[in-house]
Amino acid sequence: MHKTIQETEEFFNDFLTLLSGVKTDYEIVIFPPFTSLKRAVELTRDSNVKIGAQNMYYEESGAFTGEISPLMLKEIGVEYVLVGHSERRKYFGEKEDLFQKKIQSGLEHGFNVMYCVGETLEEREKGNEFIVVEHQLREGLKGMEKSQSNRLSIAYEPVWAIGTGKTATPKEAEVMHEFIKKILKEMFGDNDIPVLYGGSVKPHNVADLTAEKDIDGALVGGASLKPDTFIEIIKNSR
Repeated sequence: MHKTIQETEEFFNDFLTLLSGVKTDYEIVIFPPFTSLKRAVELTRDSNVKIGAQNMYYEESGAFTGEISPLMLKEIGVEYVLVGHSERRKYFGEKEDLFQKKIQSGLEHGFNVMYCVGETLEEREKGNEFIVVEHQLREGLKGMEKSQSNRLSIAYEPVWAIGTGKTATPKEAEVMHEFIKKILKEMFGDNDIPVLYGGSVKPHNVADLTAEKDIDGALVGGASLKPDTFIEIIKNSR
C-alpha cells in the first residue's frame, strides 16, 4: 500500500529512464495499488515492463463491496495478478480455498497468475515448512490443468524473512525451490513454471540467490519502491 497516482508517475518517470540504460532480457513486472494501475499501464505501454494487480476477486461482478473483478482489471490492461501474498493470509485471513478460486478465475480470464507460498517462523521452527508449502501448492492449484501452467508462476516467500531484514540463505532458499519444483512436476508433469524467491531481496543478496539452480527470479518488496535500488537489483540478478 504505497504510492499515490502522482507518486506512481514520479516513480515510472525515474525508473524507465534508468532502465533504458540497462541491457536485460529479464521479465519485469510491477504490482502497484489498484488506484495507480491504469496510470501505470499507460506509462509502461512502450516499455518491456508489465503491470500486475496485487489482488483480485474471482467473480466478474456482484454484491462484493470493496472487491475488484477480473473484468475491471482486463479493461485497464493489466496482464498479471498476484494471489496468496502472505499479508493477505496474515491480515485478512485468506486461505487456500479462496486462492484456488482466484487462481482459476485469473487463468480463465487470460491473466498471468503469480501464486505466493511460504511458511511462518513458527512453522519452520517446528520443522513443518515442507508440509505447509506442499499443502499451499496442492490446495491452491487444485483443478488447474497442465495446459494453463504456462501462465502460472510461484513465489516462495518465507514469512519470517519479509520486511524483517532476514533473508533465507541461498542454500535454504534453493532447497525449498527444488522441493516446490518437485511438487509441481508431480502435479503437472514436466513444466516450465518459474519459481521466484521473495523475502528481503536487496541489491547485495540478489546475485547469490538467483545464482542457485532452481531460483528463477525475485519477488521484490520494499526494495522496489526506490527506482535506483530496484534497478540495482535487476542489474545484479543472474
